[in-house]
Amino acid sequence: MPYTYIVECSDGSYYCGSTWQLDRRIWEHNHSPNGAAYTRHRRPVQLVWAVEFDSIAAAFEFEKQVQNWGRAKREALIRGEYEVLPQLARRTDRRPRPDGDPGRPVKGRVERPPEPDDPWAYPLKRPRRPRRPRER
Repeated sequence: MPYTYIVECSDGSYYCGSTWQLDRRIWEHNHSPNGAAYTRHRRPVQLVWAVEFDSIAAAFEFEKQVQNWGRAKREALIRGEYEVLPQLARRTDRRPRPDGDPGRPVKGRVERPPEPDDPWAYPLKRPRRPRRPRER
């Protein structure tokens, strides 16, 4: 069955991946030249979290989602604190929710999107230069 997994590297960083055979992949991370380049230089690695999926596509999709998470959110997942995962989202421009909770405050300055009828709102693209025909 396909898995998404997180390993902790020797330098304390986390690596997220997906695989068909979890034991083989962890062995590759620790011993084989086929292990990921990131973990190859941070051996030994230790499996800290894994979940099984029905399809490799679902495992890969979740891997990509977790790769975009911050350290605190990954650690909450590893600890099994699923209820705090939404609070650890990186987005800081949340709108108030229907239940009245204002969400987290917005950091920095928020720019209003340009009006769609403003012709200078979006940068103009330069026309592409025509290709020269290949000489054979």
